[in-house]
Amino acid sequence: MILVTGGLGFIGSHIALSLLAQGQEVIIVDNLSNSNLQVLERLEFLSGMYVPFVKIDIRNTPALNKVFEQYSVSAVVHAAGFKSLEESVLKPLEYYNDNVSCIMSLMRSMQRTGVRTLVHLSSLAVYGTSSAQLTEDQPFNYAYPNPYIKSQQMVEEIIQDTARTDTEWKIAILRLSNIAGALEQGVLGEFVVPLPKNIIPLAMQAGAQQRDFIELRKQANTDDKTVERSFLHVLDACHAVWNSIQWLHQQNQVCEAFNIAGELVSIQTLLDEISAVTQSDIQTAEAGYYPHQELDRIGADSAKAQKVLNWKPERSLRKMLEDEWNFYQQILRGQ
Repeated sequence: MILVTGGLGFIGSHIALSLLAQGQEVIIVDNLSNSNLQVLERLEFLSGMYVPFVKIDIRNTPALNKVFEQYSVSAVVHAAGFKSLEESVLKPLEYYNDNVSCIMSLMRSMQRTGVRTLVHLSSLAVYGTSSAQLTEDQPFNYAYPNPYIKSQQMVEEIIQDTARTDTEWKIAILRLSNIAGALEQGVLGEFVVPLPKNIIPLAMQAGAQQRDFIELRKQANTDDKTVERSFLHVLDACHAVWNSIQWLHQQNQVCEAFNIAGELVSIQTLLDEISAVTQSDIQTAEAGYYPHQELDRIGADSAKAQKVLNWKPERSLRKMLEDEWNFYQQILRGQ
């Protein structure tokens, strides 16, 4: 049985469904801070199976211990945590407390119950370096002043240190692009809150005429002055997780990081693509001066993942946006 933390969130729910489709038993833990029980209903409807769910905050180690004691967990996919670079600047304590405390509590429970197989979902931003071709041997820039990035660097250090002192661990750290998209049928995707934190949900609202314009910063050192980011279809991310689990089962002791990257585009180019998909002009207004440091480019080389995990992205940026828009329209229609 595979435990998925944050399993009712956007990425976690798709991972849970993909594991069920592979014939795996899944248990989900989630504190519902960024999700809702409607997702669980959809997972059970789509899979035709009962999906065990426990509502806990995984920072509550005694409660998490009980989950491991009750269920025969063989591996964990850690998809819980806060993920917004911008929000972390405003709420640094929350980001350090959530992201760092979560991994410590999780690994303590895993050690206590003898579960040593872990897939941790990290981010390409963890390097703290602007580049279009980040590789896994790129050292972290620990001086980069962003609480989310620092928290993810701390999390990876905790994982690496733990693996060095206990040779039974089998760990894959997946440094992901920005994730978007949905199931092709439009029955599972990202439930957009009224005030989204990310650019694609904001643009979807604009495409649906729910928002007059999007504020767009144009102070990056790029061709069109907007930052460049890598985007990956959520189903390609699920594929990377499944390949990682299969690979880990073949290892004795390992702790490896992999870049799981999609297509690198500027935010302006992304908005142009969304305009084409939604058939709506996405109006923008230039945002005021942003006082915090921002990485101009976050893109990566995924050659290691292709060689070791036999993984590469299969879906285009356009496909990702079409699937996300299809799901968003379904939600607007109340389906």
